[in-house]
Amino acid sequence: MEVKKECSALGGLFQLIMNDMKASYPTWEDFVTKGAKLQSQLSDGTVVVVLSPGATKEIGSALTRMCMRHRSIESKLKLFTTALSEGLVTPLELKMEEWKKVASQLDKDHAKEYKKARADIKKKSSDTIKLQKKMKKGEKIKLKKADEVFSFPFTLEEEVTR
Repeated sequence: MEVKKECSALGGLFQLIMNDMKASYPTWEDFVTKGAKLQSQLSDGTVVVVLSPGATKEIGSALTRMCMRHRSIESKLKLFTTALSEGLVTPLELKMEEWKKVASQLDKDHAKEYKKARADIKKKSSDTIKLQKKMKKGEKIKLKKADEVFSFPFTLEEEVTR
């Protein structure tokens, strides 16, 4: 009975983990989508800053100074967007597909093994019950045979009258 409880507890734990994995897919997909969007916006924003032309000489010189000051920011943003895309978003996208496949396969394998184990337990339980019934039946037969072996050809009253 304790094995059955342990199997049930482990099966329940496995199902909780599988449900958590399945429930986390939308969160990870949202994270990947928003990360890609951030990377795209940062890339677009750096192009706009660099390509903004000025109409007058003052605006042009101010933009030149601003561009000079922001070149380090631009290079850092490019590094950041590249790292974000190559180091986080793309690998997560690839891993998510793998996670889905692995989780699905784990779920299928677990269901198959669980059904097999449950069928084995049922079979062994029914076999045990059958053996218990046979054993009880065998005890009755043994008792009848014992009565026959120890039965006397006459009763006690007949012996007294002899």
